[in-house]
Amino acid sequence: MSAEAVKHARQLLLKEYRAVLSTHSKAMPGFPFGSAVPYCLSEEGWPLILISRIAQHTKNLQADPRCSLLVSERGAEDVQATGRLTLLAEAQRVDDVAVGHVAKRYYRYFPESSDYHSVHDFDFWILKPVRWRFIGGFGAIHWLDQVALANPFAGSGDGEGGMLDHMNQDHAAAIAHYVLQAGLPPAPAARMVGIDSEGFHLRIGHAIHWLAFPESCTNPGAVRQALVAMARR
Repeated sequence: MSAEAVKHARQLLLKEYRAVLSTHSKAMPGFPFGSAVPYCLSEEGWPLILISRIAQHTKNLQADPRCSLLVSERGAEDVQATGRLTLLAEAQRVDDVAVGHVAKRYYRYFPESSDYHSVHDFDFWILKPVRWRFIGGFGAIHWLDQVALANPFAGSGDGEGGMLDHMNQDHAAAIAHYVLQAGLPPAPAARMVGIDSEGFHLRIGHAIHWLAFPESCTNPGAVRQALVAMARR
């Protein structure tokens, strides 16, 4: 297994937030059924989606949880020359015990979805990886068994939640600088919505952007040092 391919595959998974979910059609047996879904990553680093109970893909997953998720680089002029990642997975609905914790995480990324599962009968589903297929461009093709990386800072308090609150409340100037580092126009309403060991997510309008740390961070102290260094660039 190529360590470089694993890294690039995971970075693509982190950078994007929209994908094509393919399920086994219940209405048309034998045919695949594709649909567009937004996603963020769970604490385990697995795709987390919120889908309606009456949607066709939900009925398909209830009958057969085997599915795939296709992630590709947004805005690519030549889709065959850019990275794309296919996750073969088994979908599992998040139970009522865990849904509150999962919902808090998802709504940071997609706040407009905050009333879906209670008002419109939406449920959270986790896509548990079975295998990955990563294509990094022409000729760069890999089957990968392990791409996802658990988030060591997930949660609240002094972990991810505490760091996000601190950055959003006290360091608006730094966040504005990160927006420019991402090559984007100024966005005063930008918010930091996720931190993992390899980088962080910004929500700008309705879009999500991921910026990589200079080096992987294994503890909150290293995250603070990385954020300060990036703010001083």
